[in-house]
Amino acid sequence: MPLLQVRDFPKEIYELLRLKAEQERRSIAQQTIVCVTEHLQKDGYETLEAKRERRRKILESISHIPITQEAKDFDFVKAIREDRNR
Repeated sequence: MPLLQVRDFPKEIYELLRLKAEQERRSIAQQTIVCVTEHLQKDGYETLEAKRERRRKILESISHIPITQEAKDFDFVKAIREDRNR
């Protein structure tokens, strides 16, 4: 597992982190991971596992949709060439 070291960490933020960790009965390292993860997810970032789970659910939800003959016969190479020639 990667190691993260932060230099010149503001004392006030460290104290808030320590208090929050104490309230949640976590170590400061555990609380730091929770805080960073929550912040990144709030901003739309997903962990690799979350992305995989989201993809799995999407694929599962569309797996029952039948593929039409028209879709099977579609020439993707021709469509790409036509698009490039525009």
